[in-house]
Amino acid sequence: MKKRTVLTGITTTGTPHLGNYVGAIKPCIEASHDEDVQSYYFLADYHALVKNQDPERMQRSSLEIAATWLALGLDTEHAVFYRQSDIPEIPELTWILTCSTAKGLMNRPHAYKAAVQENVDAGEDPDFAITMGLFSYPVLMAADILMFNSTHVPVGRDQVQHLEMARDIAQRFNHHYGELFALPEAVVDEHVAVLPGKDGRKMSKSYNNTIPLWLPEKQLRKAIMRIVTNSLEPGEPKDPDDSALYAIYAAFANTGQRAAMRQAYQDGISWGDAKQQTFELINQELVQGRERYEALMAEPARIEQTLREGAVKARAWATPFLARIRQAVGIRKLA
Repeated sequence: MKKRTVLTGITTTGTPHLGNYVGAIKPCIEASHDEDVQSYYFLADYHALVKNQDPERMQRSSLEIAATWLALGLDTEHAVFYRQSDIPEIPELTWILTCSTAKGLMNRPHAYKAAVQENVDAGEDPDFAITMGLFSYPVLMAADILMFNSTHVPVGRDQVQHLEMARDIAQRFNHHYGELFALPEAVVDEHVAVLPGKDGRKMSKSYNNTIPLWLPEKQLRKAIMRIVTNSLEPGEPKDPDDSALYAIYAAFANTGQRAAMRQAYQDGISWGDAKQQTFELINQELVQGRERYEALMAEPARIEQTLREGAVKARAWATPFLARIRQAVGIRKLA
């Protein structure tokens, strides 16, 4: 009997970056090798439609993200690795949950409120260019999580609110129809909860400040050398807690390395030296995976087969579980 069920997905909106790696992919791959954990990992292509209306980009991103998981050692014998759109039970569950989700709850997500505020500030109608996909995004996320009775969901700090909403949705449903859903817990690593990008803001495709995961070695070094720092000179003490560069280093470092780098900051390490050490640490971790990634990208049919096999495993649980949910809400045969 598995003690935990872990689930996470990455939206197929672009090239995987360092934030994706440390925030979701790396801890989940480690969990995929844990005999006490049942893991579900997926390409969130339905979620991607909220922001990505470029079909070619969608397909390319799906290939790159799937190749990334496999190149980094995902154990597909133990973990269930699938494409969200290959599981028809998920959109059906989304609608069932939508019908018992309070609209007031849907008004609260930070992304939706930020989009409304941006419209108001620009003198536009509050709902200008806001789609139902953006508004309803948390219900689809809840369906992803609740479909597999996930107990632990690794997320960045900015996604904790959505986990809390999934719990609220599950509790409301359970109250009306019986205890069908487990209540998920957010798992946030304090060192990688929100990885900063090159400009110090959250590393995000939306800000165009990401460092792509599979840059060639020379380009990776250039990208790290472009991380914004302050004007403190070598020899002047620097505050690691106010440094995007240190936060990126810490996400890849172990406890001893973090302590040593914090001391180096206090001793006045130059930004050039700090960036070089950050590059060497990250590159050392990624060099073997980079070779496997390039090989997998040349074999898309192999990746497609792996995803199809994962969908079969996922539906082995999802199909009978959805039947129980249908029964609970009264969608039943008449005789």
